[in-house]
Amino acid sequence: MHDRAAALIQELQLQPHPEGGYYREIFRSAGSVQPADDRPARSALTTIYFLLVEGQQSRWHRVRSDEVWHFYEGDPIEVFWSTGRDAIQKATLSNGAAGARHVCVVPAGDWQAARPAGAYALVGCTVGPGFDFADFEMITDGSPEWDALRRLDGALPELF
Repeated sequence: MHDRAAALIQELQLQPHPEGGYYREIFRSAGSVQPADDRPARSALTTIYFLLVEGQQSRWHRVRSDEVWHFYEGDPIEVFWSTGRDAIQKATLSNGAAGARHVCVVPAGDWQAARPAGAYALVGCTVGPGFDFADFEMITDGSPEWDALRRLDGALPELF
């Protein structure tokens, strides 16, 4: 593991995330909102640090709220998302890489995955209405959703 990534895990007190990588929640709104679906009230907003190191990827998963990814430091990170019926979208986040941006948004309910394009990438993920593990689902190998993403994936087989 890159020395800076190891230092970030310690300095930021990051813990392993179920989807892969490391994370720590750094903000949860005291106020709550009522989502416009069948969910109970949620915190208005949550934010985490999220770190992926070389050889890791964020497993395909979805969240029932919009998720904003913002780049902090390290090498570029590739973020992928899809409804499972439409083409897989890709954004490269970094500080200064050609064609990259600092922020991308994954719409609520879209399947998403990410991977670093180098030794490590530290990002933030902000979710509104706020994140709750009850609203989080990882894709299951062999499920209809898995099969649908694989059919769309032609250019990105290394994600599976």
